[in-house]
Amino acid sequence: MNRTDEVLVALRRIMRAVDIRSRHLSRASGLTAPQWVLLRALATSGSMGIGNLARAIDLSQATTTDIVDRLEKRGLVSRARSTVDRRRVEVALLPEGARLVDESPAPLQQDFVDRFQRLNDWEQTQILSSLQHLGEMMDAQRIDAAPMLEIEAISEAPNLSALGTASGSDAET
Repeated sequence: MNRTDEVLVALRRIMRAVDIRSRHLSRASGLTAPQWVLLRALATSGSMGIGNLARAIDLSQATTTDIVDRLEKRGLVSRARSTVDRRRVEVALLPEGARLVDESPAPLQQDFVDRFQRLNDWEQTQILSSLQHLGEMMDAQRIDAAPMLEIEAISEAPNLSALGTASGSDAET
């Protein structure tokens, strides 16, 4: 097998590992990884506005709002006007959401984080550099991505125009 094929096989194995773990999380809890990360952020930090929540989980405000909408419909989070600033809406974790976070298996990234942090600094830097370069080769720099591993769509209508064209030029948005 040539190197290009070996790289493609390695990428496919990584994608499959993420997909398998994401499906396990979904079956066990009914949550996607982005939903779990959002609930965990609320469990850790307490209620917060959508903008702060979006920054905490490193997703766009629109994507975060979509996730909150779905979680609110399931009775896992609530929204209420801030008592300090009536223009601000606070998102809070409800007891059922807290229970799901506590009882759900951790997404794949927790296992990855544990192993990655045990590596030497130079090994971490080498992996980061290689992945960043690979992302550039795949024109993935502008894709909305949180620090989580999941294959499923983060929102129901992802911004695919962020990929650009095959020539690398910007797509119209």
